[in-house]
Amino acid sequence: MVIPGYDPDDLDDRLEELLTERDLAEYLTPAERERYDSGESLVDLLSPDDIRDLLDGPETEGADDARRP
Repeated sequence: MVIPGYDPDDLDDRLEELLTERDLAEYLTPAERERYDSGESLVDLLSPDDIRDLLDGPETEGADDARRP
């Protein structure tokens, strides 16, 4: 999945920072987890809504406030 304005590698790194082992079990099916463990990107495995929720979650609150006018 391509998200305009984001480098997929940077986005994948950020998603990995936000997700714990427990979170991975909540967001990925066992088959998706196998694909992730084999090297597939979280950007490709997570739904757009899941990615948005993770990036807008409490861990990132206020992170983009400086960019808002």
